Amino acid sequence: ERILAEAELIAVALPVLCEFVWVLRKVYGFGIPDIAKAMRALLDIAKIETNRPAAEAGLALLDAGGDFADGVIAYEGGWLGADSFVSFDKKAVALLQSLGISSRLL
Repeated sequence: ERILAEAELIAVALPVLCEFVWVLRKVYGFGIPDIAKAMRALLDIAKIETNRPAAEAGLALLDAGGDFADGVIAYEGGWLGADSFVSFDKKAVALLQSLGISSRLL
């Protein structure tokens, strides 16, 4: 705790945020609303430095009933220049399409 309190900046990579969601869901049994609340609380900490637009994309998909990581992956793909998110996951594709994100099922 002391190390975190004394830190000027806490860098949190996107895979860490994905693992945070997974642990809250699978290990601690948190529901989606509580996971989203915990993620937003984490992102509200001024010292936290992360790819906030990607995290917000993950939260948008989580709020829609999908997987946080799929939202992050779709965002990063677009950031890298991809025209469309492509997946075997029917639910992810449908939810992303409902959010206006170009997605295709393999």
